[in-house]
Amino acid sequence: MPVESADELADVLEYDTIAVVGCSSTRGKAAHGVPKYLLDHGYDVIPVNPYADEILGRDAYDSLADVGDRIDVVCVFRPSEEVSDIVDSALERDDVEVIWTQQGIRDDEAAARAEAAGKTVVQDLCMKVQHRRLAV
Repeated sequence: MPVESADELADVLEYDTIAVVGCSSTRGKAAHGVPKYLLDHGYDVIPVNPYADEILGRDAYDSLADVGDRIDVVCVFRPSEEVSDIVDSALERDDVEVIWTQQGIRDDEAAARAEAAGKTVVQDLCMKVQHRRLAV
């Protein structure tokens, strides 16, 4: 079962390092504003976007496999039909603890695979909204 309770969400929000797949350099887009909010609130945000060299003053990576640093949470800002491949990439890493798909994004089959591999899954919720709501 994907995480939905306030206590479980608060636990997830205690992690420090968040790779944002689909992070955008375009101001005004949620895929830019949410990572900026997270960065401004002390998270180590790692942008993953093959079309950018830098986002929010941080080096951007082409894929999760290219990130050399530890990743606690993979936050997904890509269409639902791309989630399965992103989950597969996250599962290839030993360090990812949580896969979080942003509001309007979900893939129940990929979520079940991630959970079966021992990962925590949050689907179809905005990380910024939940952080603000829970005042973590």
